[in-house]
Amino acid sequence: MGLAYDSYRVLSGQLHFPKWSLHIIDFLYWCGASIFVFRMLYISNQGQLRFYAFVGLFLGVWLYFLILSVTTQRFVVMLIKIVQYVLYLLKRLFMIFIWIPLRTMYRILIWILSATGTLLMFIVHIILRCLLPFWRLSKWMVSPLTSRFKIPSWLQKLVNSCIELWKRRF
Repeated sequence: MGLAYDSYRVLSGQLHFPKWSLHIIDFLYWCGASIFVFRMLYISNQGQLRFYAFVGLFLGVWLYFLILSVTTQRFVVMLIKIVQYVLYLLKRLFMIFIWIPLRTMYRILIWILSATGTLLMFIVHIILRCLLPFWRLSKWMVSPLTSRFKIPSWLQKLVNSCIELWKRRF
């Protein structure tokens, strides 16, 4: 019971529980300890509660707090530090072996895609510049035919918006 109490005291100090929860946890601990003590007394003494049992209980608690309490608290603090260090190592290993490679691959993929897109747009731009004289020539040749057909207004608006977007882009 002393080990559990010292562990609880150290953990509550290290983990900074809210003050209101400390009272609840204290109450639960003492209820559990009382049930445990009276259950053990009932089993060992066949339900007879005598003065020497309480004296022995008091001396045991007093000797524990006199001799073993500080050692137990130091041991629990050491365990907490070991757990914190192991968690720190796991976090570092995750960062080194998983997060940083994934982030680097993502950045490389984005760079490759943007470079490919830029190169593709450049090639399309050059091809269209080279085809511009042929486009003008074919437009001039077809203009007598197209002048006789009426283009629907919605199609004309769509073509004009595409032309404006193209001009803004290039």
